[in-house]
Amino acid sequence: MSDLKPFRFSLQSFNTSSPASWRALIAKTEDLGYSTFFLADHFLSEGPALQSTYHPPQMLAAVPAIAMALEQTSTLRVGCRVFCNDYRQPVMLAKEAATMDYLSGGRLEFGLGAGWIKNEYEAAGLAFDDFPERFARFAETVHAYKAFMSGQPLDIDGDAIRWSGFSGTPAPAQAPYPPLMIGGGSKKILEFAGQQADIVSLNFNNRAGMLGPDGMNSGLAAATARKIDWIKAGAGARFNDIELEIAAYTTVVTDHPLPTAGAIGEALGMSAEDILAHPHCLIGSVDYICDELLRRRETYGISYIAVLDDGENNMVETFAPVVARLTGK
Repeated sequence: MSDLKPFRFSLQSFNTSSPASWRALIAKTEDLGYSTFFLADHFLSEGPALQSTYHPPQMLAAVPAIAMALEQTSTLRVGCRVFCNDYRQPVMLAKEAATMDYLSGGRLEFGLGAGWIKNEYEAAGLAFDDFPERFARFAETVHAYKAFMSGQPLDIDGDAIRWSGFSGTPAPAQAPYPPLMIGGGSKKILEFAGQQADIVSLNFNNRAGMLGPDGMNSGLAAATARKIDWIKAGAGARFNDIELEIAAYTTVVTDHPLPTAGAIGEALGMSAEDILAHPHCLIGSVDYICDELLRRRETYGISYIAVLDDGENNMVETFAPVVARLTGK
């Protein structure tokens, strides 16, 4: 594949044991050469509503945590992977994004998705509309975000967004706007992301509204190749300008990858080989993982990798040798 982009790596944080440990994690993320520190945009804590989703609990609210991480650092990019469009007023989210980028000197990455955890919506009394309705609102927000960041007088008369009589302020430090990441796994989302995004975050197709075998199957190697084709169809001539991102949700640095992959595969009805080649998994030694990421960049064009920190796994240090080798930092 031509026009291969340099590797970037992010750490996505879900939980922390204390404010001090969270600040230490951010400092390590910056010191160890990661490009970006990400929050997720979920609010469920442990309990019955979250239990059946198989999703980790989210401890911190994204916007204030992003603002504090930006204030603590000087080079690290910070953002949300990804904001759920239905969880807040789009005009406030756009203004908060512009403010964080302005005050940080241009270090915000802005991720947006249509929302997918059904139980989370229902636990908070939010209507979980069918996907076409959620997508339509999300698409309007994407266009409105770009219009807000332009600083020009706003005159938007959509089905979900009606803004007029004001201009977006402050002007963000990054022009024309903080890089827009769109995350998702369906054909409709990814074709739209190809048209509109600076960064496309490849995810499972979470049509089930929860994590599980259906989502994992939608992220297998062949399915990921189809997703790249959907992005290309939407992007056309601008495809080479897009950065492709993916999360390695299962990351295990080990000299014994087959037993680990076999145990994971058995639980999901997949082979160890499927798991080892799964684009959302990285299981093996540092040498193996580096070689595999190089292969995947060549095969898919994916150059931006997220690994997850749950507050206990010390992933920031465990994965640091891979970051150092593939970024030269």
